[in-house]
Amino acid sequence: MNDHNTLLIKIDSLASGGGDGVGRSEGMAVFVPRTAPGDSVKVKVVHKQKRFARARLQSIVEPSSDRIDPVCKHYTEDHCGGCQLQHIRYPAQLLSKRNMVVDAMRRIGKREVDSLLTEVQPSPKPWRYRTKLTLAMERMGRSWIAGLHPYDAPAEIFNLEDCPITDERVVAVWGEILDAGDCLPDVRKLRGSVRWTEDGPIFVLIGAEEWSDHAANALFKAVPKLAALYWEPVGESRRLMADRRTAAVPAASFAQVNPTVASELIEYVKQIVSEIKPSKVIEGYSGNGDLAVHMTRAGIRVTAIELDEDASNWAQKQLVAIPENVQPDGSRSIAVNGKVERLLSDSLPCDLLIVNPPRSGLHEEIPEIIGATGRPPKSIIYVSCDPATLARDIYRFTNYEIQSLKSFDMFPQTSHVETVCELRLKPPSKESFITEELV
Repeated sequence: MNDHNTLLIKIDSLASGGGDGVGRSEGMAVFVPRTAPGDSVKVKVVHKQKRFARARLQSIVEPSSDRIDPVCKHYTEDHCGGCQLQHIRYPAQLLSKRNMVVDAMRRIGKREVDSLLTEVQPSPKPWRYRTKLTLAMERMGRSWIAGLHPYDAPAEIFNLEDCPITDERVVAVWGEILDAGDCLPDVRKLRGSVRWTEDGPIFVLIGAEEWSDHAANALFKAVPKLAALYWEPVGESRRLMADRRTAAVPAASFAQVNPTVASELIEYVKQIVSEIKPSKVIEGYSGNGDLAVHMTRAGIRVTAIELDEDASNWAQKQLVAIPENVQPDGSRSIAVNGKVERLLSDSLPCDLLIVNPPRSGLHEEIPEIIGATGRPPKSIIYVSCDPATLARDIYRFTNYEIQSLKSFDMFPQTSHVETVCELRLKPPSKESFITEELV
């Protein structure tokens, strides 16, 4: 590139999602990985469009007072893309995440929330908090390596020796699995996930079209710590291959990787629910049904919608076992398996809708379904792991106003932040009331 692609800029903020530092040059936003607010940096532009550019850090001219040396060697030596903020002091990470949420809500959601979100609730453990680690796996001769992708070379894999944000027990189990690599399918690439549960570690192998029961059992025997072994073949549903647990809790289904913060978040949601005092709740993306069970025991009728069949079946089993799960009219709390956008319409009406979608946010049909119903929920609790998709979806809920907003640092050292947004249905305007009376 020519010299005019070299810039000297001051980093002002962090971008949500990727956590790149953002500076400006002649009115153009410049995104630079591994920079911190307050840094003065020399960068090389690698991609340029009309309104923004992406650049590579060349040197730090003057470091931010919040810049520190990263703990993890993979962060610097291998450009690990698993974390984005290890070079920033933890209090500054929290402030940047707060600003990410506020900026997204203002810019995308067209809502002003400065006074509602004053700070992000910190994680009690900024390190070793993750109870799940998913790695890419690649065969090297007769052995395997497992690791993550460099942020600047996503097609490559580096061999992971340790991950300081992950529970050491999870990292140790990964080592034992790789030692038993002869038992894995005879393919070049796989993915795998180890999650620590109350019963012990669960391993999910992802990929390959063939894997014999004999080989799977050999792996299970070679790693005696494993509580259960699952396999997700290419293009097929997940299979339980081996199990040492007494109860088949669907531990391979989605669960938060920071149990302490997840518990704090759920307690906060329960508090909002108790203040709303709903009679009927629809919970979308309900997972294993823990919140649905809690609400049912509190006398609330719940319809829990979940796409993962194992999780949905487990939730239904739990709900059926609750003695209080009978309303005066004979109705009960139920768990239904399927997509929220397909089952929501038939599940309405309700007093409260709770949604906890994946990072991509809500399906675009969901706000439309809510808007078209003659009796929309009075309240919506939206739990989000992405400020941008949260703000986009809030913008679509035109008949609702934000009642409360609270963010939790579920993922320290990364650019991700978990947010709970409570929406309340706007009261009918005077004009609409007059129109309805005339009709």
